[in-house]
Formats: sequence, C-alpha cells, structure tokens
Amino acid sequence: MLLTISTTHQPATDLGYLLHKHPDRVQEFTQSHGTAHVFYPESHEHRCTAALLLEIDPQSLLRTRKSVSSPDFALAQYVNDRPFAASSLFAVALGDVFRTALKGRCTARPELPDRRLPLTLSLPAVPCRGGPEYARRLFEPLGWQVRTEPVPLDPGLPDWGDSRYVGLTLTGEHRLADALSHLYVLLPVLDGAKHYWVDDDEIEKLLRAGEGWLAGHPERAGITRRYLSRRNRLFRVAIARLAEVDDLDPGADDGGETPAITEEAPDKPPALAEQRAGAVLAALKAANARSVLDLGCGPGKLVGRLLDDPQFTQVTGVDVSQAAIQFAHDRLRVETMPAAQRSRLTLLTGSVVYRDDRFAGHDAAVLMEVIEHIDPSRLPAMEQVVFGRAAPRAVVVTTPNAEYNALYEGLDHDAMRHTDHRFEWDRARFESWAREVAATYGYQVRFLPVGHEDPQHGASTQMGVFHR
Repeated sequence: MLLTISTTHQPATDLGYLLHKHPDRVQEFTQSHGTAHVFYPESHEHRCTAALLLEIDPQSLLRTRKSVSSPDFALAQYVNDRPFAASSLFAVALGDVFRTALKGRCTARPELPDRRLPLTLSLPAVPCRGGPEYARRLFEPLGWQVRTEPVPLDPGLPDWGDSRYVGLTLTGEHRLADALSHLYVLLPVLDGAKHYWVDDDEIEKLLRAGEGWLAGHPERAGITRRYLSRRNRLFRVAIARLAEVDDLDPGADDGGETPAITEEAPDKPPALAEQRAGAVLAALKAANARSVLDLGCGPGKLVGRLLDDPQFTQVTGVDVSQAAIQFAHDRLRVETMPAAQRSRLTLLTGSVVYRDDRFAGHDAAVLMEVIEHIDPSRLPAMEQVVFGRAAPRAVVVTTPNAEYNALYEGLDHDAMRHTDHRFEWDRARFESWAREVAATYGYQVRFLPVGHEDPQHGASTQMGVFHR
C-alpha cells in the first residue's frame, strides 16, 4: 500500500517539519501486521514528496483473524486484497506514523501547522464500495479536487470491466493535519470494512479525527455508519455526540447512505439543527437586528443562512478554532462569493472568554450550542465579554436540555451528548442562570423550546432570548 504527499509550497521542504520525518533518511516503523516505511522520492525547495509504504505480513494478519468475521472460504485467509489496497490497515499505520502531524503540532516551526499548503495526495489502489462517484461525494465537500482511475479486473480481459478499486488523487489547499484526518477517516469508509473489532472506542476516534469537518459534511450519516461497521448502537451514540454542531432528533437520521425518495414518502420533520437555526433566525428578525455576531460559529451553517437573508447587512462569524474558521471559509465558498455578499461577511478567530473590541457594534449576538463547552468557572468571563463589553441590543443563547437526554437511545444515565461538554443543564438551572445574567447586565429574558417538546422532559434544545 502506498501514499504519496506532494507540495509546491515554498520552501517545499517544510513538509519534512510538518511530518516530523527527515527527508534525508528512510525510516521504518513496526506495525502489528507488518512494517511501515517513510521516505522522500524528491525533496527540493520547489517541490517535495513524502511517501508512506506499508508492507503487510500475511501470517501476522492471519493470526488476528479470530477477532473478526471469518472469510467465506478458507483460501481467502491467504489470498485477499489487504496487502495491496489502502484500507483500514493503512489508516491505522497512517495514524501511528504521522501521529504528531495529525494533531497539528510542530515544535521546531510552530507557525507551520496552521498554514494551508498546496497538496496532492495519491493512492494507486483504494477499495471503493460505491464507485468513483462515492469517492467524489466524500472528498469534494471538503475542498478537494478528486481524480479517480478505475482499476480493471484484468487488463488482459477488458470485457470483464472494472474492479471495485480506484486510483485516487486528491488536489487542494489544506492544512496538512486536516488532509491526514480526511484520509484517516475516509479510507475505511470507502472500503466499508475494518480489519479489527469495532467497539465504543471507535466513536472517540471518529469524533477526534472528524473534528471541524465531519458534523457539517453532507454524507455525515453514511460516513459515521460505515466507519462504525454499521453497528446501529454505535451509530446512534455517535450521531448524538455530534449534537453540539448539527444534531438530530432521536430517529431523525437512520444513517442510510443513499436513501430512496418516492412520491409516497411522508414528509419528515426537519432535523433539530435546522429547527434550532430557524428559531434563532426568527428571534433575530423579531429583534429587528441588522448586524449579527455569531460566537462559536463552527462550520458556518448559521452564518450562511444569515447571509441568505437581506435583512442582515453585516454578519460576523467567530470561532476559537482556526481550522473551523477555515472550514467555514471553504464551505461558504468565500472566494467565489458575489462581491456584494462578501462585503457583508467577516470571519474571525477569537474566544468568548477574552475581551475583544471586534465584538462591539453589533445589534445582536448568538451563542448557539456554545455555553456548554465553557468551564463553569469561565462563564463569568464570557458574560462580561458578551453582555458587559460587546453589549448588543439582543443576545440569543441555545443549549442542550439535559432532561431530554433520557430520550436519546445509547446515552447512559447522566451521560452528556458530547465529550467536550463541560455541563448540560436542565430547564430550571438554565433559566436561573439566564435570569441572573439578565439582572446583572440590564437585560430581560424570555425562554422558548426548540424541537419536539416531550410532556415530561421538555424540548431537546432550550433557548433564551435576551433583550434590553
């Protein structure tokens, strides 16, 4: 299995710093199923290429077969595509060999990981269940130009047609850490299978590697289901854990990869994320806001909806993650956006717990699924920054309702919807906090449920609308 990573960034040899692998050395890394090699076919200031080659030991692979489903026939234990096609074996090796690069760290050159580089990633053989079109559906929304070359079943027998393998080439400008995370998650998804037993730990791996891009991906459900080997319980837990960015009501997304649409199909209620964004927009319009500050904007879904409404003449998206801001920039297609629309948009890297003069001067501010990510001890700092210094006429806050968690299948008692949540409040606790903030900073507040409202547990999302 082979992956090459090429860049024409100047100087191109910065790739060695980012990968933490010296271009002048060939390095070997022992894996449970073989050996991974890293080397540089070319290394010049104008172009640099790093290669990851994984050699599989079939006997080592066979010794672990007892942990997964047995093959349909005995010969398949010895004759299969695992040594040659970039599948989950290769993703595991990539995660191990380039662990520090995946985390976006570079001690020697700390400014490098946040730079977007012109990159070309090439894999000569990738199993692709779903064909070349499925590969494009996975990678193009992430900003890659995708070229696929079908691999024939037998070059000497063209009538047999193509195999399920493709040569895959991805071209685009990305942070190297993001590019590696895309491969780490999506190679097993393309294959549709894993070489090891999938348990709850896989959810953590998926959420860590997919941070900043998975929740906003149009194929999110299919990616999640395939990555978790179609295990329904794990899928439901993972979808619930993505709740703070783009969650769904229980059962709203069945994880189908290519759902059929028929004329007789009943209308499904919109996803909770859509209902939440709609409720926030309605509150902003009722407040006659024209300039809006979206704090914790993430991938920019609400920002995009605000830009689509001519009432909002200035839209500012802010997120603490530079990667999230860049993802929003790409997702909104800022480079090709009409000039009039682009003039209404500002994207900033910033934190809601630090004073920032750029936050001032807006009619309204939004904290949509943000406060639960802040340590309780830091909430007073956020309150001072948003309600005290920025002091817009209106502030809209949404947060999960902890009481509703009992209705999410797969969430244990007292568990939270996401590992990054510092707390999740019930309705009484949220209303108490909101009223105290309103009294301190001269606001009034009203409360609205968002999404389906259960008679006992309330709605999944609770919203507070503050106004002077």
